[in-house]
Amino acid sequence: MKRAAIVLLAASLLAAFASAGAASGQNCDTPSGHPVPRFVTLKFAEVRGRIGPSTGHPVRWEYARQGLPVEIVAETADWRRVRDPDGEESWMHRRTLTGRRAVHVQQETALHTRPDDQSPQTARALPGAILWLERCRSGWCRLESDGVRGWVVASHVWGTYAYERAETADPSAPSTPPCSADDTQARELASATQEQGL
Repeated sequence: MKRAAIVLLAASLLAAFASAGAASGQNCDTPSGHPVPRFVTLKFAEVRGRIGPSTGHPVRWEYARQGLPVEIVAETADWRRVRDPDGEESWMHRRTLTGRRAVHVQQETALHTRPDDQSPQTARALPGAILWLERCRSGWCRLESDGVRGWVVASHVWGTYAYERAETADPSAPSTPPCSADDTQARELASATQEQGL
């Protein structure tokens, strides 16, 4: 009897998580089901970016910055074409990426206690720094690094969406990146690479 109750409880919890995920997540017409383009970060301290979507393609770039934000601009079932903060593009295997968001500082900027440039500063971030992104609102983003948190002007960092950089919230704007209108391109790309055996 007790075991049956535990099984039922586990089943109901799984159903609750599944429905919550369906309500909050997106189901885009892409191989991953996520929007393209979208921001992700490098999962490991060393990641190779290749010229094509397979390990048989030569390495274009070798990245040595865990947490570096990159933008997925196309995808196949297992590979993601990404753009780095310098605008360079290459292909990375999906297992080398994580959905945790970060930003790349573009210009020296102050971290403030509130999303207001008159509020006290908690720290300063130099160009090239990587900070974890917690949330954005009204053109400001709350960032964290080694326990230090603060708000920065969203336009001073790379790795944010247009709606996160907007100074005034647009009630009709999506709160997450929308599914791309160009999902057909991703499907065609996935189909072409499978046909070529890549």
